[in-house]
Formats: sequence, structure tokens, C-alpha cells
Amino acid sequence: MVVNEISAAERRSQIAQLVLEQGKVTVAELVKKFQITETSIRRDLLLLEEDKRLKRVHGGAVSISDNFRSETFSEKGKLHIQAKEKIGKYAVELIQQGNIVLLDSGTTTLQIARQMPANLRQNNHITLVTNSLPIAQEVLNWPSPNLTILGGIFLPDYQATVGPQTIALLRDLSADIAFLGADGLTLTGGATTANVLMAEVDRMMVERARKAVLVTDSSKIGRAGFVTIKPVSAFDLIITDDKAPAEFVQTATNMGIKVILVPD
Repeated sequence: MVVNEISAAERRSQIAQLVLEQGKVTVAELVKKFQITETSIRRDLLLLEEDKRLKRVHGGAVSISDNFRSETFSEKGKLHIQAKEKIGKYAVELIQQGNIVLLDSGTTTLQIARQMPANLRQNNHITLVTNSLPIAQEVLNWPSPNLTILGGIFLPDYQATVGPQTIALLRDLSADIAFLGADGLTLTGGATTANVLMAEVDRMMVERARKAVLVTDSSKIGRAGFVTIKPVSAFDLIITDDKAPAEFVQTATNMGIKVILVPD
């Protein structure tokens, strides 16, 4: 990966995720991975330490004990925005008038709400159910939204509700289609997230929908998060961008999972 392919914010996000997954990184391996100077890497580590994302040590950095924090919702919203918008535009084409739609919390699922065509935004043509505050705020600007907001414990980093109340409300619902995002996606570990409570809600959404769609930009592919939401085989469709690794796409396709590559 060369330096001009990603922004500094994206690079620091990837460094923080590496520390989260591996427990430790060295300056030397980061210089090699990102093809930038040691000075730049050390500045990245300093900024990440100030943000309490890691702890610097001699020659590198380690994870902070008991810290499984991923990027906040605001931080994620700044990354890969063009890919997420295009994924959202494709995803809304799967929604039909009269559908009951589950949207989990995430910056990619938020794009689905933002890309919803005018004919589905009015006259209660679809029913949206979400645990996401940003999605709810977006939908409430529609002319006549039919929106169910799931109650529960509020997680600021995810801007979403979780916990027993959220699960109980979902258990009583039945939906046509569920759209989920992920913090990571691998063939062996499936779709993953950094938060156990978020994973519980996402699992229930998959179980309560007749069709489950995973929407994620290609930067998440190959990253293994803290806790598994569902294996890749649990999803009827994966929508990502055309930078997705060819090996992942081919193997998933061979498993009978439809993968859509949206031009980035």
C-alpha cells in the first residue's frame, strides 16, 4: 500500500485496528506496510496515544488493557465516504414498496437511508426499523416516515441502542430485509464487530429478516474484529466496492453467496 492511496486519518484508523487485533505493532512493520517515513509513523502513534487508542512503547505500540474500542461513529463517517455512498445507492434498489426494512447502526447503513428514492420516502410506502439515532434523525426529515425506533441502552460510540430491551423488541418483529454493516469481514470469522452488545442486536436482525444483506466497504475485508456477528454463509448478499480482494469474492461466490461489487 502506498501513501497516496489513503488519507492520514484512514492510515491511523488502520494502525489502531492492527493494534486492537494483534495487541502490538512495531514502527518498522508500519513503515514497511504504509511506505512512509518513520517520523510520520511515530507522529501517527503519538496522535493515537493522545486519543487513547493505544499506548506507545519502545519501537512501537501496544493495545490499552481491556480496550476493545473501534472507531467512533463520527470517525467512521469520515472514512471511505464515496464507496459507502455508492454502496447505499445500490442497496436501496433492493427495497420494494411495502417492505419492512431493518437497518442496523453504521455509517454505511446510514447511506442507505440517505439514498432512499423520493417515491419510498412518502405515504408510508415502507416501514423502517432501526436502533440507530443518526438513521432515525435522517428518516424523520422525510415527508411522512413510517419509522420504528428500537429502545434500549445507548452506546455513544455507535450512536445506537443495545441490550435486552432492544433484543426483546426485535424478537417480536418480522422483516422483509435487513441491512447490516461490520467492523471486519473474513471468510473464517464472518462479519465481526468490536462490541459484544452490538453483535447481539445484529444477530437478532439477521434472524428476524427473510433476507439479510451485508453492506461494507472493501477496507473491512480481511480484518477480524473482536466478536463475530454471523458467518458469511448467513448472508444472502454482500455489497461492497470493486477494491474487494478477488480471492475473497471468488471463495464467497463458490460458497453460494452473491457478492456485488459497486464501482468505487
